[in-house]
Amino acid sequence: MTLRPLTSGMVAETTPDELREKLADDDDDLAVVDIRDPSSYASGHIPDSENLPAATLGPEVFDREWPAEVVVSCYVGKSSKQVASVLDSNVDADVSSLRGGFDAWDGAVEDGSESEGEADLGPTSPF
Repeated sequence: MTLRPLTSGMVAETTPDELREKLADDDDDLAVVDIRDPSSYASGHIPDSENLPAATLGPEVFDREWPAEVVVSCYVGKSSKQVASVLDSNVDADVSSLRGGFDAWDGAVEDGSESEGEADLGPTSPF
């Protein structure tokens, strides 16, 4: 797969309040992707989020089936903007970054690990 260039504009942001409302709707067309490292994710994460650590993201992430809407969360909302921009340019979904990241999240928190992979801080990750 050839990656498309990043979107020219700023990536959309979703506020914690907006995300909380979307999660309350229990919509199957929404995915919350937490790009923090697995130990941070295990310590606490947004309910029903999926851990895809930024350090392990590779081209295979673009080949998977994505729901209609994806919200990317990181620690403080900076790395998630980068990942959201790349996803937005390369997948058929409305992608946004969680404004303020997990630090700004004041909703329910789950703990435990459901990580897709171990953090590998090797040179293959673009983030």
